[in-house]
Amino acid sequence: MLGSGPNRIGQGIEFDYCCCHASFALREIGYETIMVNCNPETVSTDYDTSDRLYFEPLTFEDVMEIMAVEKPDGVIVQYGGQTPLNLALALQAAGVPILGTSPESIDLAEDRERFGRLLAELAIPQPPNGTARSPKEACSVAAEIGYPVLVRPSYVLGGRAMSIVYDEKSLRRYMTSAVQASPEHPVLIDEFLENAFEYDVDALCDGERVVIAGVMEHVEEAGIHSGDSTCVLPPIMIEPDLLVRMKDFTRRLGLALHVIGLMNIQFAVKNGIVYVLEVNPRASRTVPYVSKSTGVPLAKIAARLMVGEKLKDLGLGNELVVRHCFVKSPVFPFNKFLGVDTILGPEMKSTGEVMGIADSFGVAFAKAQIAAGTPLPRHGTVFLSVNDNDKETLLPIAREFAALGLRLIATSGTQKFLISRGLDVGFVFKAGEGTPNVVDAIRNGEIDLVINTPLGRKSRFDEKPIRRASIQYAVPCITTLSGARAAANAIGALQREPLMVRSLQEYHCNETADARG
Repeated sequence: MLGSGPNRIGQGIEFDYCCCHASFALREIGYETIMVNCNPETVSTDYDTSDRLYFEPLTFEDVMEIMAVEKPDGVIVQYGGQTPLNLALALQAAGVPILGTSPESIDLAEDRERFGRLLAELAIPQPPNGTARSPKEACSVAAEIGYPVLVRPSYVLGGRAMSIVYDEKSLRRYMTSAVQASPEHPVLIDEFLENAFEYDVDALCDGERVVIAGVMEHVEEAGIHSGDSTCVLPPIMIEPDLLVRMKDFTRRLGLALHVIGLMNIQFAVKNGIVYVLEVNPRASRTVPYVSKSTGVPLAKIAARLMVGEKLKDLGLGNELVVRHCFVKSPVFPFNKFLGVDTILGPEMKSTGEVMGIADSFGVAFAKAQIAAGTPLPRHGTVFLSVNDNDKETLLPIAREFAALGLRLIATSGTQKFLISRGLDVGFVFKAGEGTPNVVDAIRNGEIDLVINTPLGRKSRFDEKPIRRASIQYAVPCITTLSGARAAANAIGALQREPLMVRSLQEYHCNETADARG
């Protein structure tokens, strides 16, 4: 089994978790396991995780040297993230037997042109898109799609060098860095679905059946990297018919790609249309989260599927059941890098994650924020500053904050709008407009929660000082209205009821059999 190598943003402990569980599962059914990894800070390189450990770099040459010595029955490349996946085709061409989903299927999902043809054959929608290898090609594709566009290199991890581009000048500048990030592969260009909602689906496949392991609803809108999004499982906002459509697309894609093992699909929903954003026929960083939420060890089951067992023999129904509310929140390193902008986007920035569990979303979200080191206030002052497009959506959220007894203050545009709708809102200057301004208020401890939403190029870059000050002075800062709505829900829950602490084992006591569907 090939591990994930050094931990880095986009590829870390989640994949090591999968590697370890696969090794444990295969050992339980009588296989001798061999781990290849080069990270001393992980469990996969512990002396007792596998039968033999090769502490070697994850390069084609080093892996082939190990293959020559060990001559294994098969190699698992699905569990280590992008690093071993990048070796899969070369290893197979060299005669190495790859277990589970074939490298061809993995490559098909990465190759935008081939994957687009597959989606068209299956009548599954995807955002308008294209590929480019030069600035001229990129500008032509973007002009046809229409700005803003989401651009990213192919075959990279963690959304590296991914960006939202609003005009041709920025696109030409972007192409230079993107080609450097992945010079041998084309740049992917998609229509940016602003104000859409995003979902992750994890599934298990054995080539004949697909079991839906979990549907995760992102709290943030589409456009923020899935690794940086707060997720809730099971979903709480989606229309039932859209959820049914999402599960149907997942099953059809799993069978069409001949997936053996784990699969993750990212969807976006806008105006009643379910779009496929990305398919990963491999283990994803959400596997530990979904496994803990369902009580079913997905990585262990997938490893057994890779060696020929079937889902029906493992007692799994068509869908795993989640009995409580599980909220996953990312953990960011911003407090270690003062001066950086905290705005979230398509390039992953988080370095960890936590999970809150409860019987309601509000309490679970509040627990997750406490665990992430950004506890929400029960009382105090909320600062509001949103762009014109968000003002109407902000109104019910502001009313909810006011009903909870929080004082509202805002910059001029937001204040005037809310006052005109009957709310009592104080005024504070923007940074640079006058003194005392919002940054001064944050510094003086006069603000307990910041709501600052970006939309479009100008608002994304004009209000950095607010977000920077929030991190510096440990004030929770929320940059999406969906996140603000969740925060209001959580503050209400904190005011109404005390937090109860139970272990994961207590939550799943006597439920594992039911969770299997």
